[in-house]
Amino acid sequence: MSDSHIHNPDASGAVPLLRAHALFCERDDRVLFSGLDFDVQAGDLMQVQGSNGSGKTTLLRILCGLNGSYEGELYWRGVPIEEDREGFLASLLYLGHRVGVNKILTARENLRWSCALHSPVTDNDIETALARVGLAGYADVICRNMSAGQQQRVSLARLLLNPATLWVLDEPFTTLDVHGVRTLESLLAEHVLAGGAVLVTTHHPLAVPCTLRRLNLDTRGANNS
Repeated sequence: MSDSHIHNPDASGAVPLLRAHALFCERDDRVLFSGLDFDVQAGDLMQVQGSNGSGKTTLLRILCGLNGSYEGELYWRGVPIEEDREGFLASLLYLGHRVGVNKILTARENLRWSCALHSPVTDNDIETALARVGLAGYADVICRNMSAGQQQRVSLARLLLNPATLWVLDEPFTTLDVHGVRTLESLLAEHVLAGGAVLVTTHHPLAVPCTLRRLNLDTRGANNS
């Protein structure tokens, strides 16, 4: 496949937000994936699937620039990511599988710090976001005094405070109760229906009121539906 084809719009005429071409990665002399091609369009909710050890977390970290041990090409809005890394990172929100909170800080302090990296938010913004994820009244609670599920909700409140177009989420449903699961599913659907895009790894069967695409790494290539 030529580079000229990579830059072309898809059949619908839209240039993909994110395009991966011929990705190859191995770990400990074992190939995780090879010849991996896929596109992520505005409005896409893509679930990355695969058995344990198939490379789901590795793929997400590659896409976010956190793992350089791969071959292949990545494009953001039709341009190689390395040519516009600043623009790409400004459009990206990555939540890893570990809860991304500092446990010695309050929920408010955690969110104020993380949001300061892109745009400051008000106390009202933070309190509104926490209420939306089921943590009304918890803004000034130290995170080490919260349950694992509550700490996860603090991390997920970042989704409501960050203007990023592309969300890359690694096992975000871990530790959430039924209410938390439903809340997160609603947030994912709202984001893509508003023109954003989501890549998410989860073993949870997603119940969302929008089109769900799947990328199966067990095939060592794209299996979109």
